[in-house]
Amino acid sequence: MIHLKTKEEIAKVRRAALMVSRTLGMLASEVKPGVTTLQLDKLAEEFVLDHGAKPSFKGLYGFPNACCISVGAQVVHGIPNKEPLREGDIVSIDFGAEVDGYHGDHAYTFAVGEIDPRVAKLLKVTKDSLYRGIAQAKEGNHIGDIGHAIQRYCEDYGYGVVRELCGHGLGKKVHEDPLVPNYGTRGHGERIENGMVLAIEPMINLGTHRIRELSDGWTILTKDLKPSAHFEHDIAVLDGRPVLLSTYKYIYEALGVESAEEEPFLYPE
Repeated sequence: MIHLKTKEEIAKVRRAALMVSRTLGMLASEVKPGVTTLQLDKLAEEFVLDHGAKPSFKGLYGFPNACCISVGAQVVHGIPNKEPLREGDIVSIDFGAEVDGYHGDHAYTFAVGEIDPRVAKLLKVTKDSLYRGIAQAKEGNHIGDIGHAIQRYCEDYGYGVVRELCGHGLGKKVHEDPLVPNYGTRGHGERIENGMVLAIEPMINLGTHRIRELSDGWTILTKDLKPSAHFEHDIAVLDGRPVLLSTYKYIYEALGVESAEEEPFLYPE
């Protein structure tokens, strides 16, 4: 059942989403060769606890850590470990935080030093597809319109769109209805209404869309072991249009990047 949220509830989700955004911004300057994913996980957990929030993922369905950190061909749900990052890696950090009973859930795929240009293009296209999906999250459209926009854009580049994993609603629970696949048909799925809060998160592979699960019961890997990218924003439908509850601006400040990509979806202050 989809819970449409009031503007007050949406503001509470935004507080949690911005906590996640600030955490990822803090981590952005820490992602470098030699750092372990377990170190990044500890930094994230300490940061939110120091700010009066709680990590959403730790203990969720039995997950052991605060962050899902996935390197290279790992798609999502990677368990942080003591293996150091290497020059040329890519690493997606998916993190959630709970603030006053509401959750934010946000992800970004970082380059570790200089990366293969083909992989850099995968990251760019995946992030661009996220905004194409967000643009379809307007009143009167359908959930399938979001997935269709993401799928068509990424498949035009020959990339694999993961089928088994998807975005979702968000609020007092990390995962709420509706499911938001990254593939779909225009005009299909639930009708989008004001008050919907969604986590939209394309997971796009350089090669095949097929995936497999490691024996740890969590880590998802591409079937052909080619790299995978993952970007995620939290959005709400307000006054008929999608607005961002999360932001990459803290990441971009840390990395010295200028971007106007979020301007069409700014939250009304």
